[in-house]
Amino acid sequence: MATRTQARTAVIQMLYALDLGNNDMQAQANEYLDERKIKGQKAEFALNLFNGVLKNLEKIDEMITNHLSKDWEFDRLDNVDKEILRLGVYEILFTDLPYQVAINESIEIAKLLSTSQSTKFINGMLDKIAKETE
Repeated sequence: MATRTQARTAVIQMLYALDLGNNDMQAQANEYLDERKIKGQKAEFALNLFNGVLKNLEKIDEMITNHLSKDWEFDRLDNVDKEILRLGVYEILFTDLPYQVAINESIEIAKLLSTSQSTKFINGMLDKIAKETE
């Protein structure tokens, strides 16, 4: 049985695929989750996150952009880190999940999919966003 962290990781991977040009990812989302043995409530959870990020993408990206240092542009973000941030910001702004849990989940996913430097960056970005929106 899949965990919520595994469901979130799949969401990051689907967002990444979509960002890289797989425009069929929305149509393939159920199949993608099924292949990863994410079923039932966890699949529903993942789809809600995936669709929620897409629905609110403009606001999420604006929030991330506004919190980048002045010498860093959104387009320069690592693609995986960008998707982790997008999901983290979505969970902070648009769900009832405590922001500490959203940040922790994002860090754990970054440990799996990115670098140790990325975990620090993601932690700092999400912490600033969460504290500003409290």
